[in-house]
Amino acid sequence: MTHTHLIGIGGTGLSAIAQVLLERGEVVSGSDRQSSPQSESVQAAGAKVTIGHAAENVTGADMVLRSSAVPDDNVEVQVALAANIPVVKRIDYFGDFLSDKNTIAIAGSHGKTTTSAMVAWMLTDLEIAPGFIVGGEVENLGKNATAGNSKYFVIEADEYDYMFWGISPEIAVVTNIEHDHPDCFPTKEIYATAFEGFADRITKSGVLILCLDDPGARGLSAYAKEKGIMVLSYSIENDQADYFANNYSPVPLAGYTFDVNKGNQKLTTASLQVPGKHNVLNALAALIIADIIGLDLISVAESLSKFTGAGRRFDILGEASSILIIDDYGHHPTEIKATLSATKVRYPNRRIWAVWQPHTFSRTLELLEAFGNSFVDADQVVITKVYAAREEAPATYSPEKLISAIDHENVFYADTHPLATNYLTQNTSPEDVVIVFSAGDATEISAQLLDNLQLGEQINE
Repeated sequence: MTHTHLIGIGGTGLSAIAQVLLERGEVVSGSDRQSSPQSESVQAAGAKVTIGHAAENVTGADMVLRSSAVPDDNVEVQVALAANIPVVKRIDYFGDFLSDKNTIAIAGSHGKTTTSAMVAWMLTDLEIAPGFIVGGEVENLGKNATAGNSKYFVIEADEYDYMFWGISPEIAVVTNIEHDHPDCFPTKEIYATAFEGFADRITKSGVLILCLDDPGARGLSAYAKEKGIMVLSYSIENDQADYFANNYSPVPLAGYTFDVNKGNQKLTTASLQVPGKHNVLNALAALIIADIIGLDLISVAESLSKFTGAGRRFDILGEASSILIIDDYGHHPTEIKATLSATKVRYPNRRIWAVWQPHTFSRTLELLEAFGNSFVDADQVVITKVYAAREEAPATYSPEKLISAIDHENVFYADTHPLATNYLTQNTSPEDVVIVFSAGDATEISAQLLDNLQLGEQINE
């Protein structure tokens, strides 16, 4: 029985791996700097979790898996290496981890979490029992990872630190390619090349599914075809794609209904609960996977109609004083713009507040112009301090520079979360929609705002 020790077990990625290993009957231990819901979850499932890093934590381990955020001088890394215990990152780990599986890998700058969740739910609902690792909770299933007991394994293929180069999928999806993570990929060319490397790792009999509506994905299509990789395309704009959605129309307080076509043949009609045209594209990718596997597409469409979303992706926290509070993980300008557009379609007669916590200085500065144009569908914009993550503030950054870049007449800057929460509590009105965009800790704002509004309801009763 293998004993794997995970340094950074409280993160989404490593905690998911820990969950799968535990379900496979392996021994799991791990450590992190602080407790988190993820570390507590795997601890409850049987992992030995230690808060804080110490030499004795790796005792008895056969392998150490480290998060990309863990530095080389971490004491557990150093002790393991000195004891000749293999120390790897996910890029070097997934080969063995997925060696006996037909892997379905979902990559892309945007939409990969939701698409992975859709596929995991679809296959589970159709009793195929896949294993899966998704970067957010599959809301229908209440978890983001499981070992499964079929030959299929669905994995969200993260490009950061080239993690997805460690995967050799039978079916690969690339939703789109748009420059992100400038701390890891300094130029858009380097970023695009990373996806070429991902395509190179598809098995010889495998297939690459990609969105023809995205310029970056079209570029990858040309590269893949030159390499002899089988490519299937999907679109809502180009009926020359292999799979094409048309006749789409919004459903009140839900998503879109649309027809799915393959060439000149209509395959089925689908209807989604999750909002936005971007989710029509995500569902198309899921339907193509189902078609490749040989599933009944009418049954697949029925499964997708029951899909309620992925955690922190348009996550409706609640409503109080007739004000709707939504959490969203969006931290790239394209994601924010698409989500606000979907919000406006879903709630056309309600005032929309966008609360944005910029995530990392490198991303904020590199994409500043695009961020400035992302809030067109918001009526009010609140901006918080940058969530620095692993970075220090550069001399080229200032809050004033950030605010001046936002092309919107109603912008409020809040230097602290309590200031943002108080401003929203005092200025929102019944029928407003507040959506908090954060890949950091600004979920505190949405949670506290909901508490404040609920308290106000109680006082006024």
